[in-house]
Amino acid sequence: MNLTDIRFPHLGILLKTVGSGISIGGFEIKYYGIIIASGFLLGLLAAMREAKRTGQNPDLYMDYLICMILPAIAGARLYYVIFSWDYYKNNLISIFMTRQGGLAIFGGVIAGVIVLILFSRWKKQPFFQMTDTIVMSLLIGQIMGRWGNFFNREAFGGFTDNLFAMQIPVGYFEQMGRLSEIEATGLLNKAVDVTLNGTTISCIQVHPTFLYESLWNLALLLLIFLYRKHKKFDGELFAIYLMGYGVGRFWIEGLRVDQLTIGSTGLAVSQILAAALAVGAVLTIIIVRTRLGKNK
Repeated sequence: MNLTDIRFPHLGILLKTVGSGISIGGFEIKYYGIIIASGFLLGLLAAMREAKRTGQNPDLYMDYLICMILPAIAGARLYYVIFSWDYYKNNLISIFMTRQGGLAIFGGVIAGVIVLILFSRWKKQPFFQMTDTIVMSLLIGQIMGRWGNFFNREAFGGFTDNLFAMQIPVGYFEQMGRLSEIEATGLLNKAVDVTLNGTTISCIQVHPTFLYESLWNLALLLLIFLYRKHKKFDGELFAIYLMGYGVGRFWIEGLRVDQLTIGSTGLAVSQILAAALAVGAVLTIIIVRTRLGKNK
């Protein structure tokens, strides 16, 4: 086993030489960036197709993407920086080094919604109809984006010995100058020695939370895809997304060792936000459906 290998011991899977990017002319392009860009593109295609199905102008969503893409990236970075301020206040230049990772999905979603509110008013389009049109695109982007975390060896959970346990060589983090980051999680205290082909190497063994969230979002995407023709009101698909994603994120966030917390409280901000969104979405669906039932 080499430093760049990733192993799933209980599944019998060994992924050899998993790099974090490709080099073109001496310039490294991170897989994280490639995956994010691909997610935007596939999401756009899905939104345009859904717009055509529902009698909207598909080009409207191309215009929205153009307006949204930079604010979404900025929002994702800003969210991450705000809740990691203890580090960034002494490393201000690092705020702009997004190629090193550090984009929070919640921040991107919040920025995207703000842009959509302004965009829908500018174009005089129904906001909630647009949210329902792009919700599957959002999930596609999130499903793909989590695989960027895989290549970056980030957003994983604590020690586990379950079926999906993932092993990453400790030497990889040392080589990348990230050993202190792993030390802070306490994972080194539970490191395991892996012997393959006569070579023994120390690895952390963790929950692949990126995989859990990717699969959870895939299930949510299929649910919304199957239900979309039966929705009762505009905005219902978006509410189902908030409910489903909120529940999944609350559970998965509790497994992670790199949570963004509120100051020194130890409270995971994304977990609190996920719970609030899920509860708010459930109440919204109940209230609107009740009103619709009374108006029949």
